[in-house]
Amino acid sequence: MLGDYRIEGRRAADISANVERAVGAGKLPPGELLPPMRELAVELGVNPNTVAAAYRILRERGVIETAGRRGSRVRHRPASTHRELIRVEASEGVRDVSTGNPDPTLLPPLGEALTEAAARAAEGPVLYGSSAVDSELERMARAAFDADRVPAGPLAVTSGSLDAIERVLSAHLRPGDEVAVEDPGWGSLLDLISALGLRAVPVALDDDGPLPEDTDRALRQGARALVVTDRAQNPTGAAVSAARARELRAVLAGHPHVLLIEDDHGHGIVDLPLHPLAGGTDHWALVRSVAKAYGPDLRLAVLTGDAVTVDRVRGRQRLGPGWVSHVLQRAVAHLWRTGAVDAAAVAGSYGHRREALVRALRDRGVVAHGRSGMNVWLPVPDETGAVARLLQAGWAVAPGARFRVSSPPGVRLTVSPLSMDDIGPVADALASVTGPDTAGRYD
Repeated sequence: MLGDYRIEGRRAADISANVERAVGAGKLPPGELLPPMRELAVELGVNPNTVAAAYRILRERGVIETAGRRGSRVRHRPASTHRELIRVEASEGVRDVSTGNPDPTLLPPLGEALTEAAARAAEGPVLYGSSAVDSELERMARAAFDADRVPAGPLAVTSGSLDAIERVLSAHLRPGDEVAVEDPGWGSLLDLISALGLRAVPVALDDDGPLPEDTDRALRQGARALVVTDRAQNPTGAAVSAARARELRAVLAGHPHVLLIEDDHGHGIVDLPLHPLAGGTDHWALVRSVAKAYGPDLRLAVLTGDAVTVDRVRGRQRLGPGWVSHVLQRAVAHLWRTGAVDAAAVAGSYGHRREALVRALRDRGVVAHGRSGMNVWLPVPDETGAVARLLQAGWAVAPGARFRVSSPPGVRLTVSPLSMDDIGPVADALASVTGPDTAGRYD
């Protein structure tokens, strides 16, 4: 237990900070069993209640987990480390297709939008007490939600999808609660869940989204929230189909008290229709980010949901950043109003490359997944070996460990940096590290 490392501290905050630093530095690896509370209290010469408080802090921070009589252990993926560290460095001569970034050539220029927004700010600066949401942006976002049959609800603006999801989860859940998530799924979301002291419950998915029976199982076992990516799922490219949406809505109807969060970050880069799940639960939120279509640096997402959820998000936001800059909000409104991004053309560009790669792999006897968006997911028998061999072949891909909870190994490849001339060579390299996969789901 702990090997040569000695936990130190006299106060709960000091003890918890000492453990967290050790976890972050790798001195206490994932799975390491911590001393029983009374035993550590004797060793440190403190009251057992002090150690109990320290362990509680560590659980809430997502650093450790407690399993009754089996004791407390460092989490398999502690919040002190984040999944973006699970990556490979693309050295000179290696093509990096691991980042998940949009194609810069498809992003609109921001000069005109920011100039107009700055001019409006000069005419009438936004001051304390002003509305948190720009009226034009709110009107346009609501119209877009209505067109996609998203239930009516108030709006909020946040600093990107992850910021919105964190605020919604924090509005309803407490440390120790379980959240049903797609597996494989967005690595940053998995990190966030750990950092909030929540527990991720994996839900299997296929190209049409989360599997209804697995979703129902997770909710029946006590998950208090469900997070679903509607389109362009990261890393698999899954998109919720009309039939799957009906099945999932039926499942959610049996769990009306579950918090539903839908992530539509693919808005503007996919040509598949949105099939929202909201409407059958008491509390829900749908988040739509502009990062992929207009650029990650805009740091803006619009959020709608039930009145209680949105009110809680806005209230907590007022006590932190207050609001998202109206200069940015007005710049996004300008981009929407002027049609700065041809969504069909952008979706077609990503789709052309993605479908060509999936087809080329199929021609080589390999089944990959990529129904929408900019990513392709490739199951592999040996993830570490596949990443290493691909690096030797001149391609840096994202290790599947960044995205997995309990699903089998795989690698993610982003098509944004690829030209059509790259499709054959990268398909040859990918086919060399895997074998035929006829499964329609990712487990």
